Amino acid sequence: MARKDAIKNLHEALITRRDALRKALAGDLSLLKELKEQTSGDVVDFALDSAQDEINSQLAEVESRELGNIEAALEKMRNGTYGRCEGCAANIPIIRLQALPYATLCIECQTELEKTGEISNSANLGNILDSGDDPVVDFEMDMT
Repeated sequence: MARKDAIKNLHEALITRRDALRKALAGDLSLLKELKEQTSGDVVDFALDSAQDEINSQLAEVESRELGNIEAALEKMRNGTYGRCEGCAANIPIIRLQALPYATLCIECQTELEKTGEISNSANLGNILDSGDDPVVDFEMDMT
């Protein structure tokens, strides 16, 4: 499968996941509103509800962070920079993007970042955009 086709498939998967996360987060917010309105019950029920609220809150935070990563990846697809490593400007391997569609670093740069806290060979993203290379992606996208 060509890189362009693989990225199209990733785009569809990201749109699907984005929509699912939006629905889940909307559901979490409505559930929290309902729980706040309920004031009856004994201390044990209140404690269980509080614990469940905390779990829901943490899950919503994780889902919200993932949603932000997905939105950023979709924006990169729109502007033609998707699939480029923000550290070294190389193409991120498709297999990595299939595993983590919103990856912004290749495996080498990600490993270096995790070991040292910084990327020594970091490239200027402006150089990537001004390099004269064809955009990584040039297809119609759902902007909703």
